[in-house]
Amino acid sequence: MRSFGILLKNEWKLSVRNMNMVIFAVLLPLVVLIILGMIYGAEPAFSGAAYMFMEQSFGALCTISICAGGLMGLPLVVAEYREQKILKRFQATPVSPARLLAVELAIYVIYCCVSLLTLILASWIFFKVSIRGSWPGFLGSWLLTMISTLSIGMMVGGIARNSKSAGVIASLLYFPMLVFSGATLPLEVMPEIMRKIVNVFPLTQGIQLMKAAFLGLPAENAGWSAAVMVVVTIVCTGISVRFFRWE
Repeated sequence: MRSFGILLKNEWKLSVRNMNMVIFAVLLPLVVLIILGMIYGAEPAFSGAAYMFMEQSFGALCTISICAGGLMGLPLVVAEYREQKILKRFQATPVSPARLLAVELAIYVIYCCVSLLTLILASWIFFKVSIRGSWPGFLGSWLLTMISTLSIGMMVGGIARNSKSAGVIASLLYFPMLVFSGATLPLEVMPEIMRKIVNVFPLTQGIQLMKAAFLGLPAENAGWSAAVMVVVTIVCTGISVRFFRWE
């Protein structure tokens, strides 16, 4: 446990000095929140709606950090460590490569938690946005979304031959999910056929669950949404464990 803590501290320092995840996983969602708050303020989500646009968008904002860490940060770091033979060197030390990977996962979980906390505080302090539904339901949906997304990142980082191929695969997953899952472009404005296609994204299902829990709305197809994310987590974790490349 002590070695895990030391490794976590060192890897965390390296990650913060790099600043990529600080910017994209923590600061970017906060900036988007502030911009949306300045534009929409206390305006209703749509004509006659009982809740604000900011309240409807809160769950989607929370997924920006999850998407950045799980689909871009984690796979690139894992692939880079393999390419630089860092994972191979750890096999000759008392600290196993698996422990290093667990540390990397923990770091991106921390980023997501920090982002969630800053969004909650900023939205409440500056825009008076507060949850109308269930905190346990919202946090459970957020946690499931984060775990399923990180499992995708670990799978990509685990099977990619090098950091270049990991970057390509991560980009092919990151940008479609970020744009079409509802994190940036609302599902309501998409054509019906597109909504059916993007429903396979775990991020889409997570956003819908978080939105319903945050607003206190009936969660339509909640079982299906949870099932999609659980299946993605199991499949991606299984592939990562089975085909992971240490060198």
